[in-house]
Amino acid sequence: MNRKTGETDVTVELDVAGEIRTGDGVLDHLLTALFFYMGREARVRASYDLRHHLWEDVGITLGGELRSKLPKRFARFGNAIVPMDDALVLVAVDISGRAYASVELSFEEGEEGFEVSLVREFLWGLARSLRATIHVKTLSGINAHHVIEATFKGLGLALGKAIGKSEKVESTKGLVEV
Repeated sequence: MNRKTGETDVTVELDVAGEIRTGDGVLDHLLTALFFYMGREARVRASYDLRHHLWEDVGITLGGELRSKLPKRFARFGNAIVPMDDALVLVAVDISGRAYASVELSFEEGEEGFEVSLVREFLWGLARSLRATIHVKTLSGINAHHVIEATFKGLGLALGKAIGKSEKVESTKGLVEV
C-alpha cells in the first residue's frame, strides 16, 4: 500500500520480509516492535517533510494495508496489557467499521523523540483507515520511552488478535462493516 502526498511518500507492505526505514529512528524502533508482536513481517519505506505528517501517514497507510488483508471473517476484537519496566499500558482494538481513538498516555520523564502527540497522530490515522476503535491507556509509567514502546507492543498483540480468522461473523447484527 502506498500513500503519496505533497508532504510524504509512504509504502507499507505486510507479509514481506524487509526493512523498516522511515527516516525516523524512533518510529522505526516502534514499528519493529509492533510488527514483531503482531506476528507479521513488514517492509516500510517513507520520506517526509515533518515528523507529524510522517507518523500520521504511516498510520493511515498501515491501516489501509491491514484492511486490504483482512480475512472474510475475522476476530474483530483484540486487547493486551503490556508491562515494560516502569510502564504498564492497556491497548484494546475493535475493527468495527467505526473510527475512533482514545489515547490516554502519561509519564513523568520525557525522552527525546518519544512524543505523545506523534503517537496520537499515528493511532488516529490507523483508526481512520482501518476503520477501527482503538483505546490506549497508561496504567502506570515514568519513562516516555517505556510507556510508548509498551503501547506499540500492546498494539501489535491486540491487532494480531483482532485481524485473526474467525469461524463466524463477530457481530450480533450479523455484519461487520468493512
